[in-house]
Amino acid sequence: MNRVKLRENTFKLLYCNDFHNRSEMPKQYDLFWEETPEVSEEDRKFISNRVDAIAEKIDEIDEAINKAAVKWTTDRMSKVDLTILRLAYYEMKIDEDIPEKVAVDQAIELAKKYGTDDSPSFVNGVLAKLF
Repeated sequence: MNRVKLRENTFKLLYCNDFHNRSEMPKQYDLFWEETPEVSEEDRKFISNRVDAIAEKIDEIDEAINKAAVKWTTDRMSKVDLTILRLAYYEMKIDEDIPEKVAVDQAIELAKKYGTDDSPSFVNGVLAKLF
């Protein structure tokens, strides 16, 4: 699976985290994998590990997003936009395997695909202040 698809599936599973408590996530993972049988075992492991790593750093990530998002807080943001920002922040500041420009571009693409008409500019604006 290519990096774009890995990121998209990571986004989807990370989005699920906002609606379930941590103890429910193993079951949610199982349900997600049932719906995405094309994802290999190796890719499932990569995606799950990434989602778990982001969940472990969620307070740090949200604090940084709150500082960068003028007149917005994470509890007021759309769940889609917030999930995209969390993933992009993790890729750029914590994991650092992905060049910042690529992470920003891919975050904007996710916002275009899954967010509202305002999502791409909102995500771009917050990420610009973060980096």
